[in-house]
Amino acid sequence: MSDREIDLQLVERVRAGDKQAFGLLVEKYQRKLLRLLSRMVRDPDEVEDIAQETFIKAYRALPQFRGDAAFYTWLYRIGVNTAKNYLASRGRAMPTLSEQALDEDDEPDERLVVKDIGTPESELLSKQMVIAVNEAVDALPEELRQAITLREMEGMSYEEIAEAMDCPIGTVRSRIFRAREAIAAKLRPILDTPEDRRW
Repeated sequence: MSDREIDLQLVERVRAGDKQAFGLLVEKYQRKLLRLLSRMVRDPDEVEDIAQETFIKAYRALPQFRGDAAFYTWLYRIGVNTAKNYLASRGRAMPTLSEQALDEDDEPDERLVVKDIGTPESELLSKQMVIAVNEAVDALPEELRQAITLREMEGMSYEEIAEAMDCPIGTVRSRIFRAREAIAAKLRPILDTPEDRRW
């Protein structure tokens, strides 16, 4: 049985009054949701609050869940909207990727650093690449930035991204292609690659 089918069974059990089934869904997706939200909101306590609110909203909205999208894709949408509303209510904007990737002492987040031997040259190149990628991603229009983030950072499939962004899969492919082209253009001078090669 696939993950999606298991989730649908759990949703049906919740609809039938089994509250423990919702607990299983929370347990299954809590860590993933917290990781997603922590990329948008820096304060861990706020992340916990938003995650809790997301699960409450999801629980209340379960009667409207049709199963057209995977449960996590549906939960993801609720989480992102909840985080956006939370930040907007406090007069704050969503942080850019570069703000998320650099911590307090301006060291790149290790998830985004290219792993290398550890020589000073390779460390400098890695840091330059992280900064260049972040700048390129920050400069992308919102729909391209969202598509590439879902693909590269969340590891979602093209189908899941199409569901999450509510657009055709061809549009998703086009957005991701254009985003990668923009990032490649930013990396070319650093990597000294010719124009006809992406990387």
